Amino acid sequence: MRVIAFIGLGTMGAPMAANLVKAGFDVVGYNRSRPAVENLVAAGGRAASSVAEAVASAEVAVTMLPDSPDVEAVALGPDGLLAHLPAGALYVDMSSINPAVAVALAAAGAQRDVEVLDAPVSGGEPGARSASLSIMVGGTAEAFARAEPLFAALGTTIVHVGPAGAGQTVKAANQLLVGGHLALLAEAILLLEAAGVAPEGALRVLAGGLAGSTVLDRKSGAMLARSFAPSFRADLHAKDLRIVADLARRSSLVLPTVSTAAQLMNAVVARGNGDLDHAAVLTVVELLSGREPTP
Repeated sequence: MRVIAFIGLGTMGAPMAANLVKAGFDVVGYNRSRPAVENLVAAGGRAASSVAEAVASAEVAVTMLPDSPDVEAVALGPDGLLAHLPAGALYVDMSSINPAVAVALAAAGAQRDVEVLDAPVSGGEPGARSASLSIMVGGTAEAFARAEPLFAALGTTIVHVGPAGAGQTVKAANQLLVGGHLALLAEAILLLEAAGVAPEGALRVLAGGLAGSTVLDRKSGAMLARSFAPSFRADLHAKDLRIVADLARRSSLVLPTVSTAAQLMNAVVARGNGDLDHAAVLTVVELLSGREPTP
């Protein structure tokens, strides 16, 4: 497994593709915006001018795209990835999409003798850059074994969680947990500030107890500083929470926190701040409390 086609060189995809180059893979990149492809070439990769060109001689194709329709548009159809990827190759979708779409992609791949894995990630841009992502993988055990060298170049926690679609289901659960933590962290910060307690020290001691979490460690600084440069955009998290809500509905589950987290994240997007980091949920909580949000 030496030649990897990587499609989608955005905030997450660009550093992931660069890490594959560093690991010794021959990476052929394609992205709708040309500067991203040129950056990969500067890092030692190769450029393709189309999806078909990128995958034509690849042993593995990887997609890292924003949403289910984007993945379907790239993977399916006469000009799509599956139509041009050689038989016997492996297709690894690392986007965060609806599990039902992941199952459909696996079925479409099987018709063309292409094994498909859904392998969404957690860790945001910092994890993508440091190759320390958590990778949750759905698909066959055989395909997972084939992809392990690729995953090892991108992450540190790599788990085969079940059949096709299982990776995306685990990612949905991840996004529910993160969304809930972000909302609670925002409320805790406002509670501390309103009571006149210095939040920096308070959050430091909270992080050392049962309330501690990766979300608190990584996002409290941005919230306290009201600095929301995106490592994971709010509009993408809002999309992921819609997937969670859809899964809950299909399973006839009552998950009230899904609704709360989704409404708060949707409000960030509705205010025109979808391109900010998802920690900007603090601004909505401020607004609900009658305080002037920043931004």
